[in-house]
Amino acid sequence: MPAPAVSAACATLDNYLLYPDHALAGRIAEARERLGRAAVILGHHYQRDEVVRFADFRGDSLQLSRQAAASQADHIVFCGVHFMAESADLLRRPHQKVLLPDLQAGCSMADMASLDQVEQAWEELERLQLADEVLPVAYVNSTAAIKAFCGRHGGLTCTSANARQVLSWAWARKPKILFLPDQHLGRNTAHDLGVALDEMLVWNPRQAYGGNSWERLRQTRIWLWQGHCSVHARFQPRHVEQVRADYPGVKVLVHPECPFEVVQRADLSGSTEFIIRQITQAPAGSIWAVGTEVHLVHRLARENPHCTVLHLDAAGCPWCSTMFRITPAHLCWTLEQLLAGQAVNVITVPEANRAAARLALDRMLQLAV
Repeated sequence: MPAPAVSAACATLDNYLLYPDHALAGRIAEARERLGRAAVILGHHYQRDEVVRFADFRGDSLQLSRQAAASQADHIVFCGVHFMAESADLLRRPHQKVLLPDLQAGCSMADMASLDQVEQAWEELERLQLADEVLPVAYVNSTAAIKAFCGRHGGLTCTSANARQVLSWAWARKPKILFLPDQHLGRNTAHDLGVALDEMLVWNPRQAYGGNSWERLRQTRIWLWQGHCSVHARFQPRHVEQVRADYPGVKVLVHPECPFEVVQRADLSGSTEFIIRQITQAPAGSIWAVGTEVHLVHRLARENPHCTVLHLDAAGCPWCSTMFRITPAHLCWTLEQLLAGQAVNVITVPEANRAAARLALDRMLQLAV
């Protein structure tokens, strides 16, 4: 039975959370139709099916932000996580507002690099007279505050798709890079560019000078912040070995946020869009084991019956717990509140960070990617 309508007078989120997901599908569809072009719904690839089915656009974080800014919508409903909504707010047009259906939908990787920690690290580099040799690069999976830090210090952002080009651009300007906040993407990309592992180091923000000596800091070309994706870091070499034993001839395809040892054992590694493209264009009858978020892998399996798509860790099935926080209840509440004239959970990057964070994004977008 569908959930009864909730009047605007009592439309708190708690009212919606009382109903199972399927009970709200009709109301979400109706609200979406009534809002028309006034609102655009964005669904990240890792979002649960019960939510992403209603998305006007489905994609990765930066792609979605750019699509929303190009739309005519007044309201951008971002079914993703907080840093994604911040990026959308940075790229939106003046009349647009960005809404995040659940303010608790964060990103553990982004949270691993706080502005206080990064500023402290920079002060330590200044004391060692090394800061002038360093250009900071922030993965887009970072807070607006970290993007702004990079913008203020001549740096820029990158995606998993353009990280090679961004790092090459950065090294053409400075001999060293501080890569934030995902150590695995930084390590895999630098190695792919021919940088040896002993020319890299990990910066531990809980230790003075990242836990490194002055000599070691001088010797290395890229300093990898000690952060990681809680989903992709769970993949291990044993998962690759097991799937090869179980499925002879399988192709292993992983995201570059996976640990170095996993990427080295895989057949292919690339961004989410790269993974999707490889599966959709795969030869009929081929078998693929994919190392990324489980909702995307299961969706790829359903949508591409011409080949067999397996999850690399069938036993663990890693999924993004923070992305999963956005439910049909959150989406329904957000849309029906818009119909009632109320924009809830509006995400606004503070003015103190807006210009510098946008600068870091623009430097990346100006590259021919």
